[in-house]
Amino acid sequence: MKGGVHTVAVGVLQGDRRSVARGISLVENAAAESLELLKEIYPKTGNAYRIGITGPPGAGKSTITNKLAGYFRRTKQRVGIIAVDPTSPFTGGALLGDRVRMTDVELDRDVFIRSMASRGSLGGLSKKAKEAADILDASGHQVILMETVGVGQSELDVAGAADTTIVVLVPESGDGIQAMKAGLMEIADFFVMNKSDRPGADQAVMSIKMILGFRPSSGGIGPVWLPDVVKAVGSEGKGIEEIAGLIAGHRKFQEESGRLEQKRRARLKRRIRDLVEEQLEEGFWNEQRTGVLERELGGVIERQMTPYDLATKLIEDFRRDMN
Repeated sequence: MKGGVHTVAVGVLQGDRRSVARGISLVENAAAESLELLKEIYPKTGNAYRIGITGPPGAGKSTITNKLAGYFRRTKQRVGIIAVDPTSPFTGGALLGDRVRMTDVELDRDVFIRSMASRGSLGGLSKKAKEAADILDASGHQVILMETVGVGQSELDVAGAADTTIVVLVPESGDGIQAMKAGLMEIADFFVMNKSDRPGADQAVMSIKMILGFRPSSGGIGPVWLPDVVKAVGSEGKGIEEIAGLIAGHRKFQEESGRLEQKRRARLKRRIRDLVEEQLEEGFWNEQRTGVLERELGGVIERQMTPYDLATKLIEDFRRDMN
């Protein structure tokens, strides 16, 4: 199968859409060959600018993503879109309906749209979405838009996966205090008040700006990026140029201050740690230790052993195997 993976990798690097789709499917399904594919394409990654778009359900994230993709296409840039939909905890299924909402760009050959299921990832991004972004990056897409599931407080890892993070709100999202409770105030590089033709939009914008004034600075040395709030009506395309302008401004700020390199370095460091933890977990739960867990669990339930003692026992067994 190694030759087949090499063929897919070559196709990805040549920008072949079918190879890109095949590569993302290998990654999403955790196929054994996906690791070889990711290794082969990795040297050609690092060129795309990754933009995270998050916010509560119903805020219009897909509409903003759709319009932004159209804007970037007008500037002759190839665009990749990864839209993560929530997975049902009961059936494991997901609607994956973002293509239905992205009518402006769905037929454009230089826009690649991929819907992915969150598969239980509480960070709002599927664990595999970041690897799918690498495939889009290696295939020559200059801008990658990553739209997260609208699950409020649990979608904060988009900030770690993106170069610029946009939080989309609507006047009905609640006041700035509630937005801050959701953790969104801390991760946003700027805010979009979508559906700003609705009543209460101006008050909501003022509320967010007031809260931003109380947000502590990063404490670092050098210039500080101050998040702004831009009003938009995504369904009508209003405010899209302003959003794109803020993205360009944030990118320039990060490049000139060295923050972009720092952010990408930190992202790689987190990713390597995650990979180590994932591989250790896979190696840890062999048939023997799974059997010990099942046999000893009754003692923990009966309070004859603590969970900490059983965990220590399992870890010591793992260490003996390693030695």
